[in-house]
Amino acid sequence: MSAGPLALVGTGEWTEGCTFDAELLAESGSALVTVLLTAAAYEQPELARGRAVEHFARLGGQVEVVDVLDRRGACDETRAAQVRSARFLYLASGSAMHLLSVLKSTPVWEALVEAHGAGAVVAAAGSSATVLCADMVDPRGGGFGVGLGLVGGLSLIPRYEQWSTEKSRRTIQMAPKGLILAGVPAASALIRHRDGRWAPAGADGLRLFRDGVPVGLDALNA
Repeated sequence: MSAGPLALVGTGEWTEGCTFDAELLAESGSALVTVLLTAAAYEQPELARGRAVEHFARLGGQVEVVDVLDRRGACDETRAAQVRSARFLYLASGSAMHLLSVLKSTPVWEALVEAHGAGAVVAAAGSSATVLCADMVDPRGGGFGVGLGLVGGLSLIPRYEQWSTEKSRRTIQMAPKGLILAGVPAASALIRHRDGRWAPAGADGLRLFRDGVPVGLDALNA
């Protein structure tokens, strides 16, 4: 079975502008969305949960939150089993470094990779989206670090429209040679479909760069 769709969302998840969520829900073949609030552990996760519940209820879906806010939760086999059986997994935005430190080399992360490989939809928003990349943009300074590696050959600047021109230019110039860097605005997404091709969704404003210069979507789908 091929991997499921993967949505890298700029930020602003679970808002009315995220019209692509209806398509992702349909693609999953399930009404249940399994949410990980890991990155939002120190940013009022219950408020994020409430937004997710209300948003997907409007789309005819239901939300299940898997309690993975720290390493103990990420190492719990029961929680890993919940993730492994999910058909639509959604990682909330928040702290990239917390998400990375909690999920790296844990049963929950391994379960997410397994579920995605078996066809489950995976979406991640804001800094969580860049953590899924092998080359991770560090939102603190705009440099690069090592992410979780679900995506290779691509990284992204989340909430691109909120980055200063200077910071964006620095990140674009610092990107490893050959890496495609996507500037993804809020309430928009770059989605890899089941056939492996990437396409933008939601709000306009997606920008792609490689080796310091703008490129088109064809460069990503070559």
